[in-house]
This record gives sequence, C-alpha cells and structure tokens, in this order.
Amino acid sequence: MSTAEIDRMYALYSASYCDAQRDLFRQDLNDKSHCIILRDADHVIQGFSTLKLYDSEWNGTPLRVIFSGDTIIDPAHWGSQQLAFAWIRFAGELQRQNLDVPLYWFLICKGHRTYRYLRAFARDYAPRSDLSVSPDRQALMDHLATQRFGAAYDSATGVLSFEKPQGRLTPELAQIPDAHLRLPDVAYFLQRNPHYARGDELVCLCELSPANLRPMARRLFGGEAG
Repeated sequence: MSTAEIDRMYALYSASYCDAQRDLFRQDLNDKSHCIILRDADHVIQGFSTLKLYDSEWNGTPLRVIFSGDTIIDPAHWGSQQLAFAWIRFAGELQRQNLDVPLYWFLICKGHRTYRYLRAFARDYAPRSDLSVSPDRQALMDHLATQRFGAAYDSATGVLSFEKPQGRLTPELAQIPDAHLRLPDVAYFLQRNPHYARGDELVCLCELSPANLRPMARRLFGGEAG
C-alpha cells in the first residue's frame, strides 16, 4: 500500500473521528492482516475496512477469528453497498480455506450503523434485542474481548471503555437521525451502549457460516455475484 493511499485513508478516518492521530492510525493499520478498499470510477479511495484474521482456541477447540477494525466510507458514498459486499465475499474466501475450523466475526461497535450490519448479514448473532445470549456464547465473547482488550472490557455490560478515547465519532456522525431512532435495533444499541458518543464500543460476535447467513449474504459468501 502506497504512502499516498495511506494518506487518503487517514484523511477519511480523521474526517469521521475525533482524536485522530496519524501515528496511531498507522500503528493500528499495521496490526491488521487485511484491508478491503472501496474506489470510485477514478480509482480514488472512498472507503475501506480493516480486519485481523487470527487463530484462537476455546475450551480446547480451535477456531479462527475475523476481528473488524475501522470501517470508513465517505458520506457521499453511503448509498453504495460495494464495500459490504466485498467484505462478505472475502470472509467466504477465508472460511473456505479451512472448512473444519469455525470462523467467527468479532466486531466492536461504536456506532449504530455498524451494529445494524449484523442483522443485515446474519440470522444469529450476539447481542441482540430479540434473543438472549447463551452462556456459552457469552463466555466466548468475554474471552475474546478480554484477550484483546484486557481491563478495558466490562463483562457485566459487554462494553469497552477506554481511559483515553480510541476514536470518537464526530458530532455529525454521532447524531442519530429521527428515522433511525424508531428502529428496534438502534434503540437496543443505545440501551446497551449509551455512551457510544464518547467512544465506548459494544462487543459483538457472529459465526460466519453459510447456514447462519441471510440469503443475499450467503450467496456473496459462497462466491456468487451480487
């Protein structure tokens, strides 16, 4: 990835988040294993999504984890779903590399827009308003969150809180449109993460398998055209 591309990505990031620091942005980028990029017709980067693929183990069973980092799209391109489609296609490629080991999507949400992707993609995920989290799934979530974030994670609330903000949404992006406030998933997100505007993040988990995906996501996951 060229310096100019990283500069463009940082420009998009700093336009969306307060507390942006280029050195920390670059450090976080270097920690990720993959980056999916959205380009316009002129090949200018208009969005990106970083992720870290890693191996883990739970109760003696191996598993693989996709930890989602930053996902940024220039507001002028919010109507496009190409980045989301590319993400789920790539997740399918990763899953097919090792069909014998479960693949989990470990997502932390500081905004309601990100949280809503879980229902758009998956049949079952946690946490959600209409289904209690099983003890086993909650224990796995707690394990992954504590493993990565240590004391910043509160297992009682399922929320990450940092002494020094890791990136707060700008006031414009933190404001939730009235139409969105009426959505049950948004109301639930606000209930679970009331201090999202100060940078708190809700820990979420979803198994990525064809059986757990909704029809459109399942087709993309399997490598079919969108």
